[in-house]
Amino acid sequence: MNRMLTAALACAVAAGALAVVPAAAQMGMGGNTSGFGAGKQPDKKPQYVPGAKPTEKMFPLGSMWTAVSMNGKPFTGADRPSFIIDAQYRARGYGGCNTFTATAFPLREQHLAVGPLALTKKTCDKALAATEQAFLVALRTAGKWDLDGSQLVIRSQNGELRFDRAL
Repeated sequence: MNRMLTAALACAVAAGALAVVPAAAQMGMGGNTSGFGAGKQPDKKPQYVPGAKPTEKMFPLGSMWTAVSMNGKPFTGADRPSFIIDAQYRARGYGGCNTFTATAFPLREQHLAVGPLALTKKTCDKALAATEQAFLVALRTAGKWDLDGSQLVIRSQNGELRFDRAL
């Protein structure tokens, strides 16, 4: 009985070794057992690679920004509006006459959500108060932001604000 099992096992090992030899021979001949076309590679289709999604810009938290213009009209004088958004998403700034704070969240796809403003109530010149009001409304209704060179641009339904980074 042992001799029969040993013989069967030897036959199985020999059959397995023979099955491996043709596969090895095929690999050496490029997969063609006849030898013809051994140097040819099968036609490969180019692999599809999806387009890379453009990387979203990160809002520059912790940077102080000073207003340059609103709707193309430049701000003049020393009382230019400015603001900063810190790491806790608190916006603090100066509107030209009064100081303000608000919650401000940079969102996906370069959107910006600014919450209600808390504002000091200093008396100002009427022209300065009107400019400050227009600035605060444009900031409060901010829709999108972008970095254009070294400038921060905030666009809203009430206009476009441009800022330079303050030192």
